[in-house]
Amino acid sequence: METRKEWKLKGNSDIKTASSFSIARVIADVKTNINLSDERPVIPLSIGDPSIFPCFRTPQVAQDAVVDALTSAKFNGCAPKGGLVQARRSVAEYLSCNLPYKLSPDDVYVTSGAKQAIEIVLTALRRPDANILLPKPGYPAYEALSVINRLQVRHFDLLQEKDWEVDLNGLEAVADDNTVAMVIINPGNPCGNVFTQDHLKKIAETARRLGILVIADEAYGHLTFGSNPFVPMGVFGNIAPVLTLGSISKRWMVPGWRVGWIARSDPHGIFEEQGIVECIKRSLNANSDAATFMQAALPQILEKTTDDFYVKTINILKKDADMCYERLKEIPCFTCLKRPQGSLFFMVKLDMSRLQGINDDMEFCSKLAKEESVILLPGFVLRMENWVRVTFGIEPSALEDGLARIKAFCLRHASKC
Repeated sequence: METRKEWKLKGNSDIKTASSFSIARVIADVKTNINLSDERPVIPLSIGDPSIFPCFRTPQVAQDAVVDALTSAKFNGCAPKGGLVQARRSVAEYLSCNLPYKLSPDDVYVTSGAKQAIEIVLTALRRPDANILLPKPGYPAYEALSVINRLQVRHFDLLQEKDWEVDLNGLEAVADDNTVAMVIINPGNPCGNVFTQDHLKKIAETARRLGILVIADEAYGHLTFGSNPFVPMGVFGNIAPVLTLGSISKRWMVPGWRVGWIARSDPHGIFEEQGIVECIKRSLNANSDAATFMQAALPQILEKTTDDFYVKTINILKKDADMCYERLKEIPCFTCLKRPQGSLFFMVKLDMSRLQGINDDMEFCSKLAKEESVILLPGFVLRMENWVRVTFGIEPSALEDGLARIKAFCLRHASKC
């Protein structure tokens, strides 16, 4: 046998680093602590997938749209890069309803879910020494995909005492000449906040001063039930250019269908002028497409879903959010609660001095899983140590059960001091 040389293959260290920002990995680690002898159902207050609960079933019109597109046998081939023109047109019309100007199909790119939209945009923005500004707390996929694309990450704070508004002074302090973009998530994941129109305008004005674009993650768009209505960031595209990322995953309760979009709100043509459009198209060429029959179903889904479905969803979410807030407020070890106004989540701080034998948020979540079969997301993965993210977008009866178990756990581990 020949003597081999040193093996030259080696794992990508960027991928390993990026995996540390994976919500799925951390939740999997927490789940390993579940006591299999506990006959009670596991209560998942950790992930944003309401589709597993019957009360959040997608409307019949959406199901019919998919069936019609599939059985027509007209959409079994590859779609053009950027998406079927009828899909792009329907998204442009859907988004334009809330904008002061009309988007065209050329302003829209269809993606395989919002997460692929993030990847495509970050790839398009990659260049030597570039950095991107991300919210803290925020959605970890941005940090993971920035690492993979070798974009330097800088964080700006969301101010809990100001309903999780962007710390605009802090944002300007961390930006420099190599900053290319900032990310906002509205309605907020993980905070459950909804930015006011006035605050969004200030964000746009700040971006304009810095000469950067705004990536507006609106995956939870229209899922609001508080005092602040949902206002798309694209409203302020005339102040600073905006790339809006969205999907049907959350509003239609179908995260597994994997259809999303990138939309340009840029009346002044800055993206064209700076070569961003061409880079997005090249990034799309290097990626797989959303399933063609799903793209073909988009017009019917977006145009024919009736208001009663949206109202029913919002009513359930508001009931769940209020229940979650009120019940957790009664537990002494939880502090800094803000009543959720949108999305499916909110953040709660742990007062570790009120707990005995628990040292941090990961240990809290691990022991809770073991003793009560309730899963929460530890805040460290969101760069918020000794906080937890709570998901309230589940069946109300399951949420009530889960909150009762959390209370029992906290009382059992309460400090005797």
